[in-house]
Amino acid sequence: MLQKDKPVLVALSGGADSVALLDVLQQAGYHCIAAHCNFHLRGAESDRDEAFVRSLCASKEIELEVTHFDTNAHAHALHISIEMAARDLRYAWFDQVARAHGCQAIAVAHHQNDQAETLLLNLKRGTGLRGLCGMRPISANPMAPDGVPVVRPLLCTTRDYIEHYLRDKRGLTWVTDSTNSDLTISRNAVREQLRSYTKAEIEHMAQTAEYAQGYIDIIDGRSTREAGIVRLYEELRAYGFAEIDKIYDALQRGEGGKTFTSKTHKAIIKKGQLCVTTV
Repeated sequence: MLQKDKPVLVALSGGADSVALLDVLQQAGYHCIAAHCNFHLRGAESDRDEAFVRSLCASKEIELEVTHFDTNAHAHALHISIEMAARDLRYAWFDQVARAHGCQAIAVAHHQNDQAETLLLNLKRGTGLRGLCGMRPISANPMAPDGVPVVRPLLCTTRDYIEHYLRDKRGLTWVTDSTNSDLTISRNAVREQLRSYTKAEIEHMAQTAEYAQGYIDIIDGRSTREAGIVRLYEELRAYGFAEIDKIYDALQRGEGGKTFTSKTHKAIIKKGQLCVTTV
């Protein structure tokens, strides 16, 4: 749980998801510091993104840190993909900036579509259970495991809702990466495929990825929130309850009297236990 008396570093690309993330956190009263990486991979468009981010932060009176990377040179030197080079560069820099500002967390804008995209990509390539795992709401920085943790506040929502929130509720604009329309890139092709899926279908796919993480944690003997949710899911799956995560969290908070219903059953929290009866 984020604390409002400590700053949060927000990864701000200028895309819809990152603009929504910054706005939601600021509206909720968090002290936000934005961080933008110019990877110089799209010529004038990369500079356009930086200019947009600078203007946005100035209008919101949000402190902004910007850095520039020669991403192609880094990828060539280490014999890795451009995508991996960009990831390594930004996460290492995020940790440096977060530490310098005393930030409690690094907030990134992954959402349910990202979970579903990763699951579909790995299924198409062939994978085991670990390849079906979703991203965690809170995780270690891949480039600084002992550094400032990474949080993903938007994992509970879809890309369509994010754009609806910005356009219809907040009247905010964003920039679009033109390379997203290149369907020869595997992730972009999967992203386009997901456009034909309903909101519920995307949510179910994201939930499957989250459950897979819980099963892996159980196999690895880890007592995580994800493992706890999966154990509760296995206990309740015959009763048809939705949103097992909300039931789990209510149990952890000891919310006595809290009631949940399915088509056939009702569950009530009593003295820290979940009592299930027929409707």
